[in-house]
Amino acid sequence: MFLSVFEMFKVGIGPSSSHTMGPMVAAARFLGAMRASDYTPHGVKGALHGSLAFTGVGHATDRAVILGLAGFRPETYDAEAAEVELTRIRERKRLTPDALPELAFDPETDLRFDYDRSLPGHANGMMLMATDAQGDVILQETYYSVGGGFVLTEAELAAGRDTDDGPPVPYPFKSAREMLAMADASGLSVAQMKRANELSRGTHEALDSGVARIWSVMDACIDRGLENDGTLPGGLNVRRRAKRIHDALLAERGTNLSAPHTINDWMSVYAMAVNEENAAGGQVVTAPTNGAAGVMPATIRYWLDHVPGASRAKIPEFLLTAAAIGGLVKYNASISGAEAGCQAEVGSAAAMAAAGLCAVMGGTPAQVENAAEIALEHHLGMTCDPVKGLVQVPCIERNGLGAIKAVSAASLALRGDGVHLVPLDACIETMRQVGADMAEKYKETSLGGLAVNVPNC
Repeated sequence: MFLSVFEMFKVGIGPSSSHTMGPMVAAARFLGAMRASDYTPHGVKGALHGSLAFTGVGHATDRAVILGLAGFRPETYDAEAAEVELTRIRERKRLTPDALPELAFDPETDLRFDYDRSLPGHANGMMLMATDAQGDVILQETYYSVGGGFVLTEAELAAGRDTDDGPPVPYPFKSAREMLAMADASGLSVAQMKRANELSRGTHEALDSGVARIWSVMDACIDRGLENDGTLPGGLNVRRRAKRIHDALLAERGTNLSAPHTINDWMSVYAMAVNEENAAGGQVVTAPTNGAAGVMPATIRYWLDHVPGASRAKIPEFLLTAAAIGGLVKYNASISGAEAGCQAEVGSAAAMAAAGLCAVMGGTPAQVENAAEIALEHHLGMTCDPVKGLVQVPCIERNGLGAIKAVSAASLALRGDGVHLVPLDACIETMRQVGADMAEKYKETSLGGLAVNVPNC
């Protein structure tokens, strides 16, 4: 099993990796299918199903699909150009993607929110259709946005989870047990094994520059979130708080008035800064998703700014270790809130962050595995119930608490020797089972929990 660090950490846009980035990627893939088709398309239609329908407006899923059909991609997204193009499409009711004829498309009628029918493969399903001059369907594809910006066609999903068909990697662990056995046999750390796997598919230069960019985007997102103020879009009138809290924390420095637990506020404010940027549609890194994008960078920033001996030179070790853990969770369970609740998003992020922090603070592979297990175990059962379908309440604060749990888990693991009762594999399988048993109304549909018990306006 191989899942690249660049698949786990993708540069994209808010507010959701599964509901914004994924649908945009799916629409862009459909452009490719139309270009490769023997038929000449004259129009495009689409339908959003399941969670994509129920929370699509709050997640800007419709905008994402339209822009994807216009040729936009998350990794190169230009917000100003996107607004211009959306206005043009709504006025002219035409798409003009490269290497295709002009396509008829009315955003008001040609993209449906289907609340009545969920598609069988995943809660985040969508169908795209190309039509001929008479309006008959000549090409159709079903896509599933399975979390973290990953998109599979119906055929790809049916083929199974492990669809990697690249050359063998030196350390192909599919479970934490296998990971620890390979680490013991090789004498390598989790990050060193992950690095060897990455280099079997790419170059040193590409890996090093790519990892450096991941942290650069994360770090810049924190800084923007700490500087920006105002009210978040979407109608809940949620005020940004990260700047105000950060300003207060800076003012308290050196006064001897801060309680020891104030360090938790630092962790929280870094995470909240990221998720406020995400809620505003800014550039973020999936880690492993947009809804959980604040946990990882907050934990790294806490380590760099507040832990003696921290070094930026170790950031690749942190990210590679975290990516290895995230790959295990995704392969054996889920990182999708629509599939398994927020335990699969913030819970997975906390496990990844705990593992990374434990590693850069000198933890053994066994301690790294223990840190990940502690963090994930104490998110089990967490629902995904965003108010009004927006990635704001409770998502923004939840990332802050996820970072605090990640740091606590790493610290507890480092106090031990790696021997513990509950293996990470058992915790991941428990998360999968809990997600399968969880009522659909608690899995990113905004039909239960806080979403119905808190006023939406």
